[in-house]
Amino acid sequence: MRFYLGTHMVNWLWSDDPRFNGITFFVSYNRFILRKTPFEHRALHAHCRDSGGFTHLKQNGRWLIPAETYIANHRRWDRELGPAQWIAPRDWMCEPWVIYGKNQHLKPSHRDYFHGTRAARGLGPFDEEQDLDTAVAIHQRYTVDDYLELTSLAPDLPIIPVLQGWTLEQYQRCADMYAAAGVDLAAQPVVGLGSVCRRQATDEIEQIVRHFAAQGLKLHGFGVKTKGLSFYADDLVSADSMAWSDVARKEEIRLSGHTHKNCANCPDWALEWRSRVLSAPAPERQLQFDLLG
Repeated sequence: MRFYLGTHMVNWLWSDDPRFNGITFFVSYNRFILRKTPFEHRALHAHCRDSGGFTHLKQNGRWLIPAETYIANHRRWDRELGPAQWIAPRDWMCEPWVIYGKNQHLKPSHRDYFHGTRAARGLGPFDEEQDLDTAVAIHQRYTVDDYLELTSLAPDLPIIPVLQGWTLEQYQRCADMYAAAGVDLAAQPVVGLGSVCRRQATDEIEQIVRHFAAQGLKLHGFGVKTKGLSFYADDLVSADSMAWSDVARKEEIRLSGHTHKNCANCPDWALEWRSRVLSAPAPERQLQFDLLG
């Protein structure tokens, strides 16, 4: 299994730090789009591009980036930085809080607000809310349709299909939607598995991963919990995480000799954390990660 290092530091792509050699970075569309002028450096390291969809839906309740704009930006970044290994589509996450929206109090001083996708699901101000299965099915249809639209507009770009859902049965329904549209998921080089990064139940993720791996799908786990990898890494072709940054910020980690407030933007901590993940023992075996990422 290949382990991609998630980062919000786009400049790491062209860093000549030898410690980055052999690492594949995982960077969100939301970070690339902050750059208003052309990138002046070619990427020295491989990278994949996430859609940033969780944050986008959380803030807006729908996708506001037109397909043509999404494609045009990726083409520009290909020209300036070099091509990505693969690109995630504008998928629709299926966590209940993304769908229904809520204020999530993480700390007394911090409020995490989810917009909810009610309007995007065609509901008016006084319409009764849909049950979760109905809402998830709408998100799945949007996800599959977006993949079909993007690959039609840009068949040359390495855009991957993504499975979305909440229960195993719902994920299978999403797979069936792809099949009905003529997409053979088992023939794809990578199939993303979405809406898993914020799940607390590792056994649920393991069940979903093993179910689709048994069907021959080459799965990428988006932001999966690193502790869970010890149970199902052998059924993934790749996974990504930038938990190193969140951990450093929330736990106020600052390496010895460092002068910044914390190591949330620190390559030294990111590399140390990655090393810990790659060397972590599994309950019954030692994980064998592809260090070339």
